[in-house]
Amino acid sequence: MTRAHKIVNLIGVPLPLVGLIAAIVLLWNEAIGPLELGLLIGTYVITCLGVTLGYHRMFTHRAFESSRPFRAVIAVLGSMAVEGSVITWVADHRKHHAFTDQDGDPHSPHLSGPGFWGGIKGLWHAHVGWLFESVGTADRQRFAPDLVTDRGLRVIDKLFGLWVTLSFAIPFAIGWIIGGGFTAALTALLWGGFVRVFLLHHVTWSINSICHFFGRKRFAIDDESRNVFWLAPLSMGESWHHNHHAFPTSAFHGLRWWERLVDPTGLLIALLERLGLVWNVVRVSPEKQLAKSLPGAHRATKPLAGQA
Repeated sequence: MTRAHKIVNLIGVPLPLVGLIAAIVLLWNEAIGPLELGLLIGTYVITCLGVTLGYHRMFTHRAFESSRPFRAVIAVLGSMAVEGSVITWVADHRKHHAFTDQDGDPHSPHLSGPGFWGGIKGLWHAHVGWLFESVGTADRQRFAPDLVTDRGLRVIDKLFGLWVTLSFAIPFAIGWIIGGGFTAALTALLWGGFVRVFLLHHVTWSINSICHFFGRKRFAIDDESRNVFWLAPLSMGESWHHNHHAFPTSAFHGLRWWERLVDPTGLLIALLERLGLVWNVVRVSPEKQLAKSLPGAHRATKPLAGQA
């Protein structure tokens, strides 16, 4: 990984997020107010958790189990993130783990050549370009046979267009009802629909790009995944990405006690477990972490209840 790669990534990836924050500040009480901001935050959190808790940790890695109704609801919420249908998403992500940062990885930033232009092409591919080149190419029967045989998930997968429509119709309707008119509905649709999807996609793509370039690693694994702490709150804990690649089936991506505090998805899974809504939650013991740690990289971890 060259310095040019790092500079290109560092400059290019955060710019849209900076622009979004600036737009909110500059347009406050003009094109955005409390209703629109509330819709942006609310729909972002719900649909992001649909991806992180549902698509990723439950369906892709089977980090915990739940009831069929719960699985269906979470699959619909994940679909409303507009990142692809549930089976397609899972198949692509399992392929990513099977070929991480090697030929066959759908969205590695490290396969586009060396130097500055290699960095540019790698950033583009990992962040956005793979959507036009390799998304949906993973063989469902090979990478997601358990989901293909699940009739309920097949139906939800086929109705992806309906869930996308609802994803935009709901903020539009809320804006109409609370804001009291068509103009309010349109601004609600803008911020709770289009801007929310833009932000969520950008954060998700940043896991592919930033978290395979920058950050820390402490486990002996053969890929370029990294932990990026500052992205953890916005990604609902997904940017503890190196931890995740070291222990893919763990329900908790934050493994140290302070990492777990910034793993909202993991905190929610722990709460759902206490409520009896999920079970057979996979945890990684400090002993297993120590066994895989790089020399000098391990720090004491406070174990979660029931770790094994």
